[in-house]
Amino acid sequence: MQKKILNNRYELEQKIGEGGMARVYRGRDLRLNRRVAIKVLHEHYAADVSFLQRFHHEAQAAAGLRHPCIVNVYDVGQDGDTHYIVMEYVEGSDLKSLILRNGPLPVDQAVAIAEDVAGGLEAAHRLGMVHRDVKPQNILVSPSGEVKITDFGIAKSSLSTALTETGMTFGTADYLSPEQARGFAATPRSDIYALGVTLYEMLTGRLPFMGENAVAVAMQHVSVDPPPPRMFNPQIPPHLETLVLTALSKNPDERPASAREFAQMLHAYRAVSQEATIVRPVAPRQGLPRAVPGPVSAAPTGNSGGRIAPLPPPRSPVITQAPPASGGRDLGVFLLGMMFIGIVLGVVYLAATGTFDNLFNPGSGTRPPPITLPEPTATPEVTPAPEMVAVPNVIGLDERAAIATIEGANLLPYAELPRASDVVSAGLVFDQFPPPTTLVTVSTVVTYVVSTGPEQIPLPQVVTMRGVDAEFQLRSLGFQVQVVSAPDRLSAGFVFRTEPVAGTPLRRGDTVTIFVSLGDKVRMPDVTGLPEEEAIRRISAAGLTWSYSDYQGCDKLGDLCDRYAPGVVVSSIPRGGDLVDRGSPVTLGVRAP
Repeated sequence: MQKKILNNRYELEQKIGEGGMARVYRGRDLRLNRRVAIKVLHEHYAADVSFLQRFHHEAQAAAGLRHPCIVNVYDVGQDGDTHYIVMEYVEGSDLKSLILRNGPLPVDQAVAIAEDVAGGLEAAHRLGMVHRDVKPQNILVSPSGEVKITDFGIAKSSLSTALTETGMTFGTADYLSPEQARGFAATPRSDIYALGVTLYEMLTGRLPFMGENAVAVAMQHVSVDPPPPRMFNPQIPPHLETLVLTALSKNPDERPASAREFAQMLHAYRAVSQEATIVRPVAPRQGLPRAVPGPVSAAPTGNSGGRIAPLPPPRSPVITQAPPASGGRDLGVFLLGMMFIGIVLGVVYLAATGTFDNLFNPGSGTRPPPITLPEPTATPEVTPAPEMVAVPNVIGLDERAAIATIEGANLLPYAELPRASDVVSAGLVFDQFPPPTTLVTVSTVVTYVVSTGPEQIPLPQVVTMRGVDAEFQLRSLGFQVQVVSAPDRLSAGFVFRTEPVAGTPLRRGDTVTIFVSLGDKVRMPDVTGLPEEEAIRRISAAGLTWSYSDYQGCDKLGDLCDRYAPGVVVSSIPRGGDLVDRGSPVTLGVRAP
C-alpha cells in the first residue's frame, strides 16, 4: 500500500489486522519517532454521528487505563473522514497464534497468562470499563513473556450514554458469555467467562464448544455444560480444572465475584503448586522414638541434618517364672475363706426370701406372689378423618372464573405473577398447582398463573453490524432470519436495512429479513436502442461515468445495421443489468452516422 500520513504525524506502514469495526496498521509516530499501532475506523461509520460520538468517548475512556497488562492508548483523532486510535505497538505474537502453533501450553504458563489478563481486566473494571471481547486474538505475548490486553479502545464504558450497541463489540461466538448470547448486556463477569474459555483453550488446545456456525456455538454457551478439560489433557490438575469450570458457570453469580478474585484464585493455585514441588524432610511417625541428640556411631559420615536416628534392636521377650512350691499352704487358706463367705451369703438370701418361714411353719403353705391390677385407662377419643376434595381444573378460565371455581371447592386461590405463554391467550390461566383432580384437604391453597400472551421481544438494532453477527444475534433471540444481499453505499458484508425495523415487537419464531450490502455498487442501465445522448444521461443518473463511444459502421454491425438508426446505441460495456462499482467507466457502441 502507499504510505499515508494522518494529520502530518502518524504514518501508516503496513496493515496487520482487520475486524468488523476497523483496520489495524503498524505505523510510526513521526513527531516522537516511535513505532505505534493505528486502528482506522471503517469508512461507513464516518456518517453515523451518534456512533462517532460513542467511538471517541469510549476511546478517550480507554486512554485513561494504565496497567502493565493493558496496551496503552496514546491518541484519538480525525483526519478528514478518517477516524483513528493510536496505540502502543507490542512486538511478539497474539495468544491465538501461539496456541495454534504450539498446541496446549504448559500448565504453569497458561495459568500465569490468565492471572495477568485477570489483573488487567480488574484495572479496567474498577474504572467502569467492560471489554466485551476477551479472546486469545486480543491478548498479546511478547518474546520476553509480557502479557498485554488489546482492543480496549472499543470497550464499553459505564459512562457511555448509548442505549444500544451497534455490534462492533458484540463479541466472538467462541468466547461469548451465555448472557450476551441471550441478548443481555455484558458485565465484568462476562469478561471473566471469556477469560475462562481462553484458559480452557490454553490448557487443552481446543475450544469447549464447536459447531457448524456461530449460532450453533452460541446455543451451546447458553445450554450445554462444557466437557471437563481433563478429558482432553489429563495433565491438568483437578483443582485447576475446578477453577476453569467455575469461571465457565452459566449463571454469572456462580463465577468469581470479580476479575481480582479470579486473579487471586489463580495466584493461590500457582503458589500451592510451586510449594508442592519442594522436597520436605519427612517427620517421624507418631509412636516411634525421636532422634536423640548426640553422636551416633552407626550414622554414616557426611551431612546428617534431618536424619532420624536408627531404631534400637527389639528387646528379648520377658519370661515370667512360676512361683516356688512352698506357696501351696497359702493357697489352701485362701480357698477355706472363700467357702465360709459363700455359706454366709446363702443364709442371708434364704432369710430375705421367706424360705425359712415355709420350712418351720408347714401349715402356711407356699405364698403366692402378690397380684398387681392394671390401672384403669380412659377411652381414646376417635378423631374424624379430614374432609378431602378434588382440585378443580381452572386452566383456560379467566381469572374471575378461576377464583370462583377454586373457592366453590372450599379451597383457597392464590395468584402468582402473570407470565408469557405461547399456548394460552392473554388473560386466561395456563398453569396451576396442585394439578387438577389431586385429592387435598379443605382450605388447601391452589396457585394459578395467568397468561400475558406470547412473549414479544423488541427487534434489536442490527443495522451497520456485520451480516454474520447480526444473524447470530437474531437467531440467539429465537427469530428466523432471511438474508438478502443487495448493493448499498455501506461496506460489503454489513447490514444496511431490516424488515421490520428495529424496535418492532416480535414473537419468537417470527422471521426477520436483513439486507446485507454487496458494497457501493450500482446496476448498469440497459441503454441499447437509445439515442447516444439519452444513454449518456441515464448512465450519469445511475452513478456511472460515460467514458467513450465507439462509432461502428455497417461493415462491423452486419445484420444489426438495419435494426438501429444512426446515432443509436447498439451495445455497452458493462452490459445492462450488471452490478458494478459506483463511478465505473462505461463504453458505448453506437451506429455511425
